[in-house]
Amino acid sequence: MKKLEIVGYKRANLGSKGAKDLRTEALAPCVLYGGKEQVHFAVPMILFRDLLYSADVYEVALNIEGDVYRAILQDAQFHPVNEMILHVDFLEIVDNKAIKIDVPIKIIGNSPGVIKGGKMIQKLRKVTLKGLAENIPDFVTADISGLDLGQTVKVNKLVVEGCEILNPMSNPVATIDIPRALRGKLTA
Repeated sequence: MKKLEIVGYKRANLGSKGAKDLRTEALAPCVLYGGKEQVHFAVPMILFRDLLYSADVYEVALNIEGDVYRAILQDAQFHPVNEMILHVDFLEIVDNKAIKIDVPIKIIGNSPGVIKGGKMIQKLRKVTLKGLAENIPDFVTADISGLDLGQTVKVNKLVVEGCEILNPMSNPVATIDIPRALRGKLTA
């Protein structure tokens, strides 16, 4: 996983009014859980740009007034109209304790079906992995080099060392769609 540091400040006022006051100061209310105790803190919203608006998976070093925690982003809530960050949840990484996280899928290879005129459609963009933080990869690769027209690569073909894939194994990852112009030629 890639690494990122975020600096935050402990929150004194908990609750909806305190959170609303933080948002008017361009601070996002946050919670860190999964460790010994929950930590409520606030972070300037601008610091979330690399973390929230990227497909990459990050291990976050949370520096909260001098206390440093290893964590991953668990959830982020946005305002439905203006897309302002309403709340962010982090899960603390504890040594020898498995975590669940969504990791992007990267398609590799040249498909013979695409060369014949088919269209590659990626059905699944992320896969859910469970494992130790040290074993979580930046991305999972799906090889389409053996796919012909109408064929599909499924989750059971993905290989991840040291992690368990939690998605159903029969879910499609990518498929080579047969264009309408080729459908008539293939059946004739």
